[in-house]
Amino acid sequence: MKHTIELRRVPTPKRDHAIPVALTDATIAERRTKVLERMAAAGLDKLIVYCDVEHAWNFAYLVGYYTRFEEGLMVLDASGGMRLVLGNENLNKAGKARFAVEGILASKLSLPNQPQKDDRTMAEYLAEAGITAGQRVGLAGWKLFTGEADKGLALFDAPAFIVDALCELVGQSGSLVNATALFVGEDGVRLTNNANEIAHYEYGAALAGDCMLDAMDAVVEGATELELGDKLVRYGQHTTVTTIAAAGERFVKANMFPAGGVVKVGDPISLTVGYQGGSSSRSSYAVHDTSELPESARDWMDEMAKPYFNAYVTWLESIRIGMAGGELFNVIERVLPRAEYGWSLCPGHLVAEEEWLCSPVYEGSAQRLQSGMMFQIDIIPGKPGMGGCCAESTVVLANAQLKADIAQQYPELWARMHKRIAYMRDVLGIQLSNDVLPMCSSVAYLRPYLLKHDEAFVVVR
Repeated sequence: MKHTIELRRVPTPKRDHAIPVALTDATIAERRTKVLERMAAAGLDKLIVYCDVEHAWNFAYLVGYYTRFEEGLMVLDASGGMRLVLGNENLNKAGKARFAVEGILASKLSLPNQPQKDDRTMAEYLAEAGITAGQRVGLAGWKLFTGEADKGLALFDAPAFIVDALCELVGQSGSLVNATALFVGEDGVRLTNNANEIAHYEYGAALAGDCMLDAMDAVVEGATELELGDKLVRYGQHTTVTTIAAAGERFVKANMFPAGGVVKVGDPISLTVGYQGGSSSRSSYAVHDTSELPESARDWMDEMAKPYFNAYVTWLESIRIGMAGGELFNVIERVLPRAEYGWSLCPGHLVAEEEWLCSPVYEGSAQRLQSGMMFQIDIIPGKPGMGGCCAESTVVLANAQLKADIAQQYPELWARMHKRIAYMRDVLGIQLSNDVLPMCSSVAYLRPYLLKHDEAFVVVR
């Protein structure tokens, strides 16, 4: 699909100013029911979910919080009973869980050199949590191990001292299985969201969008990376991706964070922030017009920026509930061929507390896109000698029932979504798929010339 893309003076989207929405007790109960149903289908007596600060959210899906700087284990019985195996500084949080749980202290899960208050083996802790010989136990980390080389292997992405203890208790051959797919596989419980979950996650997605709009407005000649980075983080919220505010060359002396760079005319600019529920990224140039682009990138507008935005718009207009992920992959391959534009990851992935939950959009995927899936529009083209172009933002697929639920339960959210759709349609010229609801006001808003704050790409019909 080929769109006519032009740069025009348009109003900036309005900031969302969303407010936090808590997950309800009914949603948490619904989550537990879904997990228990998947456990029964897999024939599991026990489900153990590993948690650390980088791999926390399958644990938090039921518990409600994560163990921050320590490790932790959730042990769920097929009957619904739950025990939490926690370190020194999280044992007192057992009572904060969304369900009544039994807390078991395991100092081995604490930080280095902390007191070993209960110096036992890991197998003894797990035995106290109810793990015994003869049980079929699922262990969930966060990886699916979907490669051809991994087929038939018993692979676990939890620390060896935990896996070894489980093998000691229940054995490994058929008794201990990788259960991560229960959460993020093709039928994983976390792939879709109800109205309450969407309202909960919208706060982070909208906050990321608001921060990005502020950061883009702050891109002026002489602005520092530190000043831009300060626009991207807000309210003490937990970020889900490395915050990027880069002007010019990146990764100097291996640094990945905003530092001493200063915006100069002609610099490539990269901006990224993510919160629980969605991230927002922008990449383009600090210029007023084409004449200020670096010599190696004089054709950037026609060779990179417009083709990227055309693919982005095609994604938004083509995606629909029920289509196979591989079909959407092929749509992007046709309008933005990998051989020419160098992208290599999934052109769209799911998001939740994580910036990347998993993705049904990959080459050959037969996985069907479902109502309630929250997507990052994540297409990353690249050409030698040219800076990137990016407008990553968050949307959710919704059928008639889910739309009705949102409208009834969260009318202010529903009104924000319709304002966003109207902006995309009436200002940006995008004929959004009927199955798509924007999770922030900045979806599809792209300034290719970042020093021109009043100009953005539009589709001319």
